[in-house]
Amino acid sequence: MNAPDPEPIPVTRVVDHGTAKLLPDVDRRRAWLLTVDGAPQSYVDLDEPTHLEFEYARRLGHVLDCAAQDGLPLDVLHLGGGALMLPRYVAATRPGSHQHVVDADRALLALVAEHLPLPAGTDVAVHGDDAREWLRTAQDGSADVLVADVFGGSRVPAHLTTEAYAREADRVLRPGGSYAANLADGAPFTFLRSQLATFRGVFAHIALIAEPAVLRGRRFGNAVLVASQSELDVAELARRTARDVFPARVEHGDGLRRFVGDAQAVADADAVPSPEPPGGAFSVG
Repeated sequence: MNAPDPEPIPVTRVVDHGTAKLLPDVDRRRAWLLTVDGAPQSYVDLDEPTHLEFEYARRLGHVLDCAAQDGLPLDVLHLGGGALMLPRYVAATRPGSHQHVVDADRALLALVAEHLPLPAGTDVAVHGDDAREWLRTAQDGSADVLVADVFGGSRVPAHLTTEAYAREADRVLRPGGSYAANLADGAPFTFLRSQLATFRGVFAHIALIAEPAVLRGRRFGNAVLVASQSELDVAELARRTARDVFPARVEHGDGLRRFVGDAQAVADADAVPSPEPPGGAFSVG
């Protein structure tokens, strides 16, 4: 009789920007939650890379699914790596995709490579670098999709919130390419409205995906900003998000303009990080 697999053991390690923990999921045999200083960063199921546990990750997944015909390979640039949750998703759903991942925490990337290695043959290049600095050197028109999921702890860094940064993102995208960012805010949405105003000033089309309770100001939470120079398929995004396990709403057009109101684009000199979440909003353990 074969011996049962040993119980997975949590891993704790000091990384460049805090203390990282890899916590096994007792309900899924080879699934792991990554936290940094108690804030969830990634959830990865090594046996089922298409499983996206977090609400915001599922919404970013919908954007990736709508970026091209099902199964068609894409060139994707991920700013923010974590446990490579979304690169694994793209590799599984769009075989042959070429992906770059940029994360400033080299020690965290090493931890993930050691304990949660990518499948052999996966075309994912991982770079230990500052996201905006790496973006500055990226080739024009080199990405079909740019996914920004960069958090210092639980806050989006200030230098990734500005109009100059948005213009760099636009430069790196191919014609028709899409930008998608995971953001976090709560009422009165000063940060989120400023981000929408910033990207509206650079991209011809923007949309926002969020849970209705977040948009109504009932709780602090994540929202996914989507931007493109080409018209977004908001109808398909709305269908996918509405029937999700965690239903969400897609705001665009006049409704989004009313939400943005008189918010102004963010200049580098005025940039601030996203707000600190209320105590316990995103922490684990």
